[in-house]
Amino acid sequence: MLNTSKQWRLFRLACQFFTRIPVGNIADFQETDLNQATRYFSLVGLLVAAILSAVFSILVTFFPVNLAVVLLLIVSVLLTGAFHEDGLADMADGIGGGYTISSRLAIMKDSRLGTYGAISLFLVMLLKYVVLVHLANAALIIFSLFLAHACSRAIAASLIIDTPYVSEESDSKSKPLAQQQTQKDCLFVLLVAVVPFFFLPNVLFSFTFVISLLFTLYIFRVLFRRWLIARIGGFTGDCLGACQQLVELIIYLLIVAFAIGGVK
Repeated sequence: MLNTSKQWRLFRLACQFFTRIPVGNIADFQETDLNQATRYFSLVGLLVAAILSAVFSILVTFFPVNLAVVLLLIVSVLLTGAFHEDGLADMADGIGGGYTISSRLAIMKDSRLGTYGAISLFLVMLLKYVVLVHLANAALIIFSLFLAHACSRAIAASLIIDTPYVSEESDSKSKPLAQQQTQKDCLFVLLVAVVPFFFLPNVLFSFTFVISLLFTLYIFRVLFRRWLIARIGGFTGDCLGACQQLVELIIYLLIVAFAIGGVK
């Protein structure tokens, strides 16, 4: 029988780990709790998307679309504490600047921002701004936020189940995520990510779009996983954050391509 109080506790823990949303004190924390909380990653994505959608709906009544999108990106960073963006920057610095696995891991855990990280962050945020402006003008930004934030976290979480965990830090805060991951947890996180597909807007309501999106995400996951194993031997918490950012951007780009760019 489902223990609702335990599941609520795990969901709150996932929110606490990945966002700055106040969830109250969670007593008697254990590493295994965080591992079990991975099942709620995509649900946290839906919560983040809901907050951002509400914020954008308010912002766009007072400001032009482009300014509202900039403010939305600021709110997004504040809401998550730039958790995933930091992972992207650290991964880019480590893999871009290191020549051996040990040197790459050492650079990744360095808190200083390097050239590769700065460039990656700038380009990703710039692309997000451009595509979100297009999506807002096409009245697709709300749906896009829900789809992108849920699916991106689901793809990132799915890497845990079949990719080796590597880190030079014995006390890494992401280490518990890599332990005792179950197929049931992975299935749940993927099923939650499917929910936005039931609300496809008419302009995207096509077999071609859905198959293209799923195929693209699958190919990205396969190639990204192989690339991580080849470069550092597996994944770190930073790599999961980078995966989330990249998949989020890929989803925005595909929506723009199909709904605005004329891809059929």
